[in-house]
Amino acid sequence: MKLTTEIEFDIRFSETDAMGVVWHGNYLKYFEDGREAFGKKFGMQYLDIYANGYFTPIVKSSINHKSPIYYGQRAKIITTMIPSKAAKIIFGYEIINLTTNKISAVGSTMQVFLIKESNEMDLNIPGFYLEWEAKLGIEK
Repeated sequence: MKLTTEIEFDIRFSETDAMGVVWHGNYLKYFEDGREAFGKKFGMQYLDIYANGYFTPIVKSSINHKSPIYYGQRAKIITTMIPSKAAKIIFGYEIINLTTNKISAVGSTMQVFLIKESNEMDLNIPGFYLEWEAKLGIEK
């Protein structure tokens, strides 16, 4: 089962550079917005992870910029979970400029499970997360 969520948003003035183009660093913020929407849709938000004794820091991110998005245009981020047999959370992203219907960027992020009380990385997938995956029918 492929778990995907989509959200649409308007490009704000504060997100652009002097040329009116979305500043490249904001794409990581859009990825975060996608993960937040994903967590709400599928019932695994950051507060749920935190309540179970974990943090999930980003340890790897990549972005390939394809075409610009300008102030005043509308965009969509598609966030897809990429199942992993390892103790990692991996997402793929596609940002589409809805004004031009062009792909603006594609990318991915990888998160690990950090035990809150010891600040150590858990090399095993936590039980609460395995239960969530099983409930949703996520196959690896």
